[in-house]
Amino acid sequence: MRVLIIDDHPLYREGIKVLLSSLDPSIQVVGVSQVAQAQAEFNADGSDSPDLVLLDMNLPGSHHLQALQEVRSLFESASVVVISGEEDPALAIAAIDAGAAGFIPKSTTPEITIQALRLVLAQGVYLPAMTLLHGAKGQTKVPAPHFSEKQTAVLQRLLQGKSNKLIARELNIAEGTVKAHLWTVYQALGVNSRSQAMCRAYELGLLTR
Repeated sequence: MRVLIIDDHPLYREGIKVLLSSLDPSIQVVGVSQVAQAQAEFNADGSDSPDLVLLDMNLPGSHHLQALQEVRSLFESASVVVISGEEDPALAIAAIDAGAAGFIPKSTTPEITIQALRLVLAQGVYLPAMTLLHGAKGQTKVPAPHFSEKQTAVLQRLLQGKSNKLIARELNIAEGTVKAHLWTVYQALGVNSRSQAMCRAYELGLLTR
């Protein structure tokens, strides 16, 4: 498995590399300080895209969601986890809505960080508990809905940070069909965004944290 770390602090990149080696000694890690360097790194050696990207969104020359959008555009099939010095629940929720598969504050302990990365690698999605509670505020209580097999497959991939286009490709259905399934799922969950869907799925036990 290939992991890309994009962070402008060399010491933090090295610390994450050590942490990742404890997760799986066979992991190949590439560390860069800018999104542009990440693109050059993978284009230079002709290698495949990374499986996992750990991204600090607040990089010089880009700000917050801009860096996330650039990375998702470059590496469409990779799971992108935001590693942030900020602990704003609203920012975490915005990152999930923009396609991140997780949001891990830099203050998170190594043990919880490992658990979070394991969850993402198992095709799950991670947000700190405080953020999940914040995202659930104001939502109308609904009973756990029953979804069809296809609706469940679409929801799972959405919560993994995959775009409608990629979901359609993986499930061999039209992108319009993906949107139709998501509309039905959102209606059943009583939500109108991906972060709200994640919070509701967590609340109802539809996704394991």
